[in-house]
Amino acid sequence: MTLAALPRLIAALSLALVVAACARVPDSNPDEVVLIGGIPADRIVAGYGLLEDEGYTLPPVPPDYLHGVNRRSLVPYKGDQSPGTIEIDPHAKFLYWIMEGGLAMRYPIAIGREGRSLSGAATINRMETWPGWTPTANMLRNEPEIYGDFAGGVPGGLTSPLGARALYLYRGGRDTFYRIHGTNDIGSIGNAGSAGCIRMFNHDVIDLFNRVPLGTPMVVRSYAESVRIEGEPLANRGIELPPFYISPEDLEAGLGTQRPPVPEAMINPDGSLPPEVLALIGQYEGEEFPEGTVLVPEADDTPLLTDPRDAALQGVDPLSSATLGG
Repeated sequence: MTLAALPRLIAALSLALVVAACARVPDSNPDEVVLIGGIPADRIVAGYGLLEDEGYTLPPVPPDYLHGVNRRSLVPYKGDQSPGTIEIDPHAKFLYWIMEGGLAMRYPIAIGREGRSLSGAATINRMETWPGWTPTANMLRNEPEIYGDFAGGVPGGLTSPLGARALYLYRGGRDTFYRIHGTNDIGSIGNAGSAGCIRMFNHDVIDLFNRVPLGTPMVVRSYAESVRIEGEPLANRGIELPPFYISPEDLEAGLGTQRPPVPEAMINPDGSLPPEVLALIGQYEGEEFPEGTVLVPEADDTPLLTDPRDAALQGVDPLSSATLGG
């Protein structure tokens, strides 16, 4: 072959490659919906996707629970505490990990009955990965009919009421029996619950666990401080939720249902509802809520959403792998 013919050969080869590429059959249907943990891949919220952790697989957090302020965010810190401190706002339902440079990582939380009595300051003196749970002596003594069956403890894992991580709060070197922990009851986040201490999405408690060292101080905001720093709408975020049952068997099998999303937990900083939440309310007026769910007008402290299962649970042991904890 002469050098003069080389350019023509290169051009011919290039044309052949282009034709072959154009004729290639696509590997997949571009309209096909890819599901990850039952959720369309393009709807998964960054930081809340499928997560492999310590031999366990956490499914994505459904995006319907992550609107407005109800997701992990790096924000300007407007409070009064020093970097390296955890500040809990039980009224706005936030936990802040305060960082240098006037920033904080803000996590949405749920406050259980026990958590609402937490006040003042404490220190994180113990941190556990996939912790088990055992009722306290007071729980067993005061309510043996409820806690007696769990006296031997619940082992760590996907069905543990403490979720993927637990941070144990101490005061004066003694365990306060208050915990910051994960939860399987994702619909409780942003609201007040009937049991538990300070709950977080499992994805969030793992993120927090990886940031904070042992010995981290923790302080709790008062309601007046919450109103001053967050504003009145956020200081009254969320609603009071009844017990909710998810059986350990269903959780283990991946069959556990969740509460419907609570719009009052997913507000904007000014208290308004994001367009996505307004659309969500319309969506859940249909068949996607459990049959019999009622949407009621927003007035005073009346929740937007009520679930007929709530009444069915009255008089039934409310404790489950979702609601246990202390």
